[in-house]
Amino acid sequence: MFMAMFDYFVVNVAAPSFQHDLHTSDAGLELVVGGYGFAYAAGLITGGRLGDLLGYKRMFVYGMAAFTAASLACGVATSSALLITARLVQGATAAAMVPQLLALINVIYPLHERPRAMAWFGATIGTGSVAGQVLGGVLLEANLFHWTWRPIFLVNVPIGAVAVVLALRWLPDTRGAQRPRFDPVGAVGIAAGIGLALAPLILGRAEGWPLWTWISLIASVPVLIAALRWESRLARAGGSPMVDLVLFKERTFSVGLALSGLMLAMFGGFMLAMTLFLQGGMHMSPVRAGLLFGPLGLAFAGSSMLARRVSGRYGARVIAIGASMSATGLVLLGAVLAWRGTDLASWQLLPSMMLVGAGNGFVLPSLVGSVLAGIRSKNAGAASGMLVTAQQFGGATGVTVLGTVFFSALGSHPSGFGDFVTAMRWVDAVDVIVIAAILGLAFLLPKQAAGMAAKR
Repeated sequence: MFMAMFDYFVVNVAAPSFQHDLHTSDAGLELVVGGYGFAYAAGLITGGRLGDLLGYKRMFVYGMAAFTAASLACGVATSSALLITARLVQGATAAAMVPQLLALINVIYPLHERPRAMAWFGATIGTGSVAGQVLGGVLLEANLFHWTWRPIFLVNVPIGAVAVVLALRWLPDTRGAQRPRFDPVGAVGIAAGIGLALAPLILGRAEGWPLWTWISLIASVPVLIAALRWESRLARAGGSPMVDLVLFKERTFSVGLALSGLMLAMFGGFMLAMTLFLQGGMHMSPVRAGLLFGPLGLAFAGSSMLARRVSGRYGARVIAIGASMSATGLVLLGAVLAWRGTDLASWQLLPSMMLVGAGNGFVLPSLVGSVLAGIRSKNAGAASGMLVTAQQFGGATGVTVLGTVFFSALGSHPSGFGDFVTAMRWVDAVDVIVIAAILGLAFLLPKQAAGMAAKR
């Protein structure tokens, strides 16, 4: 999970290096950065179902080995076309690997141990995301062996090789209680529908929203409807659909997916806007800006570990507690921006950033536990894939919407730091609205959902 999140964020700090070394065009740069997320999100449900079919250990090992090979291909790429291709493969192989993590937690661990495992899972998401920006900047600054940007990918190779060996040795060979058949029509239809929606969300803003982005967004709706109708028909016929629509009849699952998507939309947009604000407005280097995210990552990791105990006592209310902490951080950020204005110092951002990180650390592991708590083992992989897909889709949407808000408020010709402060205040205001919606949805969860595993 650390590797998947690290590689999602690390390319942000290396973008100028790609353009300098490989003469990457603006469109090519968008594909290097966004292609990974596109392939990752589009393949997660299929990757999850393949785990149910072939076994979670086997799919994890296949996915990790292929991800490591794709990372090597990224690191030795000699042209932008090769790097884009390798990034797409890297995203697809991450989609084969990541759903198996949650499925293994759900199948292997007894109920009373799952909250601890989910806490570590949540802590890893936060540290991997922040490390992508912090360690990515450090690796670029170090310029190991004069390889410029290449070490940010090559660092995965020894780690991935060790992970494959340890997985073969330690992970139990397990799958769902029943062996479902693979549904190729559902796999292609769902991946195509998600891809048609994600491509414009990832590329549309930077491209200026040309006609193809709107056609793609509109086309995603009938494609997804047709795919889900096929899934429903297959389920009624006694088959094994990629997405078991019966799962959505469980309120905890459906509300949890919505909460996961919204939380990542808020967090992803916040991280993007804050990066733009620090580097563009405050003129920080990638390393210094990345290091400023360090306390946020530590707060995320610490609250993720604490969430296990809190959720065991307070149940689903811990999600509302975490969302309230994030809301407090966002309100504090707005107040600091309004108070200090152009006299703002970077350290004055730390309390609000840490509150946002801590709040997310409480929410995300608890949500994962809530969503997967009642899932039967035969659907563990598919449900895990759906959960991570909701998170990635939410993250892509948040980056697009809040990125558009930021650049619209900034204007095409910013006159000074004050314009960046105004843009950040607009993003903060939208994030407050999103977190308010999250708080409202949190009260729709059954009271004991998040603490169910701990109490059993």
